[in-house]
Amino acid sequence: MKRLVLLGGGHAHLQVLRAFAREPVRGARIWLVTPSPRLLYSGMVPGLVAGHYSAADCSIALAPLAAQAGVEFVQGAACALDAGARLLRLADGRELGYDALSVDIGSAMDRDAIPGAREHGLFVRPIEAFALRLGELMARRAAQPEPGAPIAVVGGGAAGFELALALRWRLRAPVDLVSGAAGPLALYPRAVQRLGLRALARHGVRVHRAPCRALHRNAVELGSGERLACDAAVIAVGGGAPQWLGASGLALDAQGFIETGPTLQSVSHGEVFAAGDIASRVDAPRPRSGVYAVRAGPPLAANLRRCVAHRGAGMQAYRPQRRSLNLLACGEQRAIVSWGALAAEGRWAWRWKDRIDRAFVAAFGAAQATP
Repeated sequence: MKRLVLLGGGHAHLQVLRAFAREPVRGARIWLVTPSPRLLYSGMVPGLVAGHYSAADCSIALAPLAAQAGVEFVQGAACALDAGARLLRLADGRELGYDALSVDIGSAMDRDAIPGAREHGLFVRPIEAFALRLGELMARRAAQPEPGAPIAVVGGGAAGFELALALRWRLRAPVDLVSGAAGPLALYPRAVQRLGLRALARHGVRVHRAPCRALHRNAVELGSGERLACDAAVIAVGGGAPQWLGASGLALDAQGFIETGPTLQSVSHGEVFAAGDIASRVDAPRPRSGVYAVRAGPPLAANLRRCVAHRGAGMQAYRPQRRSLNLLACGEQRAIVSWGALAAEGRWAWRWKDRIDRAFVAAFGAAQATP
């Protein structure tokens, strides 16, 4: 009997589980390995921070999905991989051998990239840990009679932008966004950047176009040496690959992500597949939006099924869209919507985003309830 390990409970693996539930994989024992029993949908986290959603609104329980697909659920975190021996090691000492492995673990945040961040930063990943510590921060701030000291957000990408506005809306406290020299949303089209800066100004979020040099107990130190006093510093910089992948034997790109071809297979080990943030397509640029991981799910499921069945021929190529709909939350119930170079902002865009996000979570909740 073939052994298939699904490492990570990311968006692509949700689609794999749904496909396996509809059509079970014969002749294989399958495990889903993930540190958390639920997935907090990242697209709704800014709304969770802003107070528009509860954690339950944003959560997808993974164990019921796995059970419905005939997959064994294993709660644990990977700490080592030997691709040559086809062996995955977990942090608690357990080991899993495999004939095929699919990796959808997202990116990891380097806690030592910014001096002092490990001790004083509130990292947005892993999202479960962030949600827990955020709850503690909210409870502490709620007990204060005044708005309190400023909150700092480090990172000028989509996560930093959305969280700065969400925190400003929820806490009504001053918020400083340390975006780096390029400014907020630098990788987005100019129309999105203009609307983003307008939203930040409208809410009074102070933008600092400077790098973060270090974190201190109650301050963020900028590259100029200036210190911004803060009650908490949220770290929302881009993630990287986990260090343990470096010794795996897999072919990796310069940033340590798993190099894959069009069929989502590792270019060095054909029995290993990767999707989402952890994958680096050798024939395409790294995508900006997690929506690509969702769309990678169906071809990934089909290719895993073929791999287990010894049918190497006929693997499906995954072709990412050149552009896609992108929605950014703006703290209050407004959002920026963009398609290519076109962009607009308003309450209607939030309603659109809210409807899409709730439908995504509900689809998997409905799958769990199906007998």
